[in-house]
Amino acid sequence: MLRSFGGRSLIRANLPVVSDSRAPRRRPPARPTTPHPLLRRADPRPGSYPIDTGTADLLPDGDGAGGWTVAVNGVPSSYVHLGDPTRLDFEYVQWTGHIVDAVAAPGTPISAVHIGGAGCTLALYTATTRPRSRQLVLDVDAALIALTRRAFGLKHVPGLRLKAADGRTGLAGLADASADIVIRDAFDHRHVPPHLTTVEYHQEVARVLRPGGIHVANVADNVGVRESRIEAAAARATFSHVAMIAEPAQLRGRRYGNVLVVAATAPLPHDTLVRRLAGGSVRARYVAPDRVAELAAGAHPRVDAHLATPPSEPG
Repeated sequence: MLRSFGGRSLIRANLPVVSDSRAPRRRPPARPTTPHPLLRRADPRPGSYPIDTGTADLLPDGDGAGGWTVAVNGVPSSYVHLGDPTRLDFEYVQWTGHIVDAVAAPGTPISAVHIGGAGCTLALYTATTRPRSRQLVLDVDAALIALTRRAFGLKHVPGLRLKAADGRTGLAGLADASADIVIRDAFDHRHVPPHLTTVEYHQEVARVLRPGGIHVANVADNVGVRESRIEAAAARATFSHVAMIAEPAQLRGRRYGNVLVVAATAPLPHDTLVRRLAGGSVRARYVAPDRVAELAAGAHPRVDAHLATPPSEPG
């Protein structure tokens, strides 16, 4: 079963932690926040809720100022601030936000597909910074979708549609050249489901993307960045421009961490991303396509034919 996570940079419970290396910040007690207009129908209730893949917890920030964490099976998976949907607390989500900012001119509506939903942090960010955008969130857990839709009033967010579906199945139903960005943040326990990492998966993403569109894949990787290299090799079989974003220590083989594999058929916004990443709360490195080509050399991309369980045909 696909398990999607859109939150803090952690490996699943009882598995090695992917470090969240932000320096602790002391915040003064905050007053309750007036909900942002997009979230005016939100009514989250603290508690533990059964979902298709286990249990989800809705956890309010201790200061009562409107921040909520969605934890899935005990692991923080998304952060939603009712007063400020542009607040991205988790480092790799911040990096992805920079890519969303760079995919089109500021404020221009886009079409986005999110594979993996949870609290829909990046979908809310996009709806706030790019009004009138059209977005589809795909998550295999129908009960989780129902919970977050109800808790955060997501059915009232203009242009946002949530669908219970496997990522490959959902992509197969989309028209050619219909999306400006596809963001994959989906996990089955420690790993990305293999059928969302193959050459054929990337071919399907490329079919759905418009010219100049970008695919962003979140990989929770070990000190050797083996999985990121394999994913980059698969992406390079379809996309002519493939970059990576990660913390420098991760790339030097000193820690576990999140790596973004960023792919496009047109040149990526290198200068914009380098500048934005340099100004973030956590230092991140943009690895240009020529260097990624070196890192991916010798890595064998996955193909559907070699999977233990081949992807099911969309029905």
